[in-house]
Amino acid sequence: MHRGKGMKFVGDSRVPDHAKFVPAKDYSEYPGKTEAFLPNFLLKEWMVGAVFLIGFLVLTMADPSPLEKEADPAASGYIPLPDWYFLFLYQLLKYPYASGHYKLLGTVIIPGIAFLALIVAPWLDRGFERRPLKRPISTLIMLLSLVMIIYLTWESSMSHNWEQSKTQGEIVKQVSIDKNSAGYKLFAQNCSGCHGNNLDGGVGPALVGKNLAPAVVESMATKGGGQMPAGVFKGSQQQLKTLANFVSSVSKK
Repeated sequence: MHRGKGMKFVGDSRVPDHAKFVPAKDYSEYPGKTEAFLPNFLLKEWMVGAVFLIGFLVLTMADPSPLEKEADPAASGYIPLPDWYFLFLYQLLKYPYASGHYKLLGTVIIPGIAFLALIVAPWLDRGFERRPLKRPISTLIMLLSLVMIIYLTWESSMSHNWEQSKTQGEIVKQVSIDKNSAGYKLFAQNCSGCHGNNLDGGVGPALVGKNLAPAVVESMATKGGGQMPAGVFKGSQQQLKTLANFVSSVSKK
């Protein structure tokens, strides 16, 4: 069939009539709605990016990130905590078959399988449907990933000792301590394992700046209180008074 100048339409019975292919429209069909990439479009992108950047900088200065004291490799009681977006992996490593002798399984294999599934999802499900129910493989992978991440993040936040995290990372001012005094030697023997060699905290809270009275120190060292067990101090009554006076004097600095 001929029509117009050299135009020819050919019919083919092998093409099913229900197959509808609509080619994308050319930009020339949208007069007045297009613009040059340089400088119009790119300038708008830069302006939007600048607004978000300024907003981000304002939030950063208004609410600075929390800082902790210097890392102490000798503090065995320190509980590390990653940022919120890694809490699910942090929780995963708490389970018996993802830590210890199985740490390779928890750190490499399980996360590797999960992320590999997300990467190959477009090749596993190549359907043209946009409804989730019509794309079961992709929908199942995404739902499983979301459920696992949300559950592990929730478990990590609920099981973590937030009170200890707050005290263990607290920045404590540095004070001069006479480490040759009798009081410090008693402190090093009985208390430094929990409260740090400089009374700046460890497993237990920092004592610097707490304004502890000698009587309070004596009671805590013998009777305990809070998370501190009773009977920590081993020594005579005179040694207890020496220790209490030392801790009290340092805690008031």
